[in-house]
Amino acid sequence: MGTEHKHFRIGVDTGGTFTDVVLVDEDSGEILVAKVATVPADPSIGCMNGIEKALASHGIDPGSIAFTVHGTTIATNTIIEGKGAKAGLITCEGFRDVLEIAYQTRPSLYDIFYDKPTPLIPRYLSQGVPQRTGPDGETIVPLDEASVKAVARFFVEEKVEAVAVALLHAYKNPEPERRIAEILKEECPELPVVLSSDISPEYREYPRTSTTVVNTVLLPKVGPYIARLEEKLKARGINSGLHLMSSSGGIITANIAKRQPVQMVESGPAAGVIGAAFVASRSGYHNLLALDIGGTTAKLAVVNDGQPQIAEQFEVGASAVASVTAQRGQGYPVLTPVISLVEIGAGGGSIAHLDPGGALTVGPQSAGADPGPACYGQGGHEPTLTDANLVLGRINPDFFLGGETTLDVTLAQQAILEHAARPAGLSLLEAANAIIDIANAKMVSALYFISVEQGIDPRDYVLVPSGGAGPMQAVAIAKALGVGKVLIPPTP
Repeated sequence: MGTEHKHFRIGVDTGGTFTDVVLVDEDSGEILVAKVATVPADPSIGCMNGIEKALASHGIDPGSIAFTVHGTTIATNTIIEGKGAKAGLITCEGFRDVLEIAYQTRPSLYDIFYDKPTPLIPRYLSQGVPQRTGPDGETIVPLDEASVKAVARFFVEEKVEAVAVALLHAYKNPEPERRIAEILKEECPELPVVLSSDISPEYREYPRTSTTVVNTVLLPKVGPYIARLEEKLKARGINSGLHLMSSSGGIITANIAKRQPVQMVESGPAAGVIGAAFVASRSGYHNLLALDIGGTTAKLAVVNDGQPQIAEQFEVGASAVASVTAQRGQGYPVLTPVISLVEIGAGGGSIAHLDPGGALTVGPQSAGADPGPACYGQGGHEPTLTDANLVLGRINPDFFLGGETTLDVTLAQQAILEHAARPAGLSLLEAANAIIDIANAKMVSALYFISVEQGIDPRDYVLVPSGGAGPMQAVAIAKALGVGKVLIPPTP
């Protein structure tokens, strides 16, 4: 393919298991795709592997790339896996427990076994300093700069990696926060500082503080990742600049993403909803249920009249990531626009196992890309949804990942027999079917939650499945919900 005068747009989506690359010829509208395994240790490697594969497969000159956009789950995974940076919090004296107190509300009010999410910053690293601003912005207690300097020295001793600053009513008067940032720059210039008045200049103390803290713990982790990817793109001759999908379905520059990674917490899932809406609209459908089943999770959303629903607040790190439709108290609130969606731990790599009561269940643990499902032959020995589909003949073992790799049916059978069938008293095929039925039931329940429980009749919508496992599960899920049409994209 000659590309002397062509211009391409390139999109890269990094999931927990696979990395997908899409090239769009701006002149002809032709869409080219490539898929590679994600590299969990450094997802930027998987991104470049996918880009290299796409360019080489179609003979495209890197210099012809006019626009690059990236969707990723690195931010949300960092929170969920507890791998955020060690951070400190400076707030008003007497309010250091704001993260511990959080909301009074909880998902189940009478659940005596409810565990409140562990604060992202422990109490000993939450420090109060004398300062108070009133609700109209007037100074009630001036900032005690000596206390700020003492806290700065304490943070240096504790080797924190970043500092969040969230003072009362800073959205009305940001000057005290800015002065704290100046002092911190003098005392510990190597520490990045995040101000609530910059990240979330809105009232409601706890969610504003939580948003600032989420951004702070992400900053030292996500920023370097984006910088590495930028460097690798430039080294390969792709000089279009890097953009990232935001949680709202929009696009932000790499510089903004490096400073405010909280904006891209739901980057990858948001991109999936936008893609589903686009495909459906091209087919004449504008009301749809988007179902993206990847290797690790399933993401679900409702699209009305071609527009995804947008919420102003959601909780990251929750068992069901949603917006105003979800009950509070499951995760960490974030005040930033987000496509309203639900995310559950049911994907192609979700592990089937017996719960403490002896019942067979699926997820939320995932085999991921390494070692992956048992059938990959990479050391995984626990059965997954992919193994079940393979055993039942729904996947061609000789043509996986576009024919680039093969799957081992025997390993899949052994994993299901050892960890699911025999412990549950089932035959091989019964266990494989049970694994699929259980995963489907979780997705049906989630779709019911975002549709029927919100006053939406799913029978009036078309189901648009995507992701590696989406089309395989879609028909059974649609049947259970009474959805009459399933629209499968050409390259789901």
